[in-house]
Amino acid sequence: MAVSLATTLLETLKSGVALLELEPSGGGVFDVTVDAEMIYSKHATGEFPEEAAILAEVQSRVA
Repeated sequence: MAVSLATTLLETLKSGVALLELEPSGGGVFDVTVDAEMIYSKHATGEFPEEAAILAEVQSRVA
């Protein structure tokens, strides 16, 4: 799922993203940050994010 989201972000935002980093971790952690600000935490919500919601949030911050 993380790779799919990363691919979607890169394909959609193209040159608007200077760096996209996937960092492996354990325990079901899945956090999304933009410019060092966390915009989603699976640990906090207990659920994996909706791809469209994350894409929209990232787009609003890099536009």
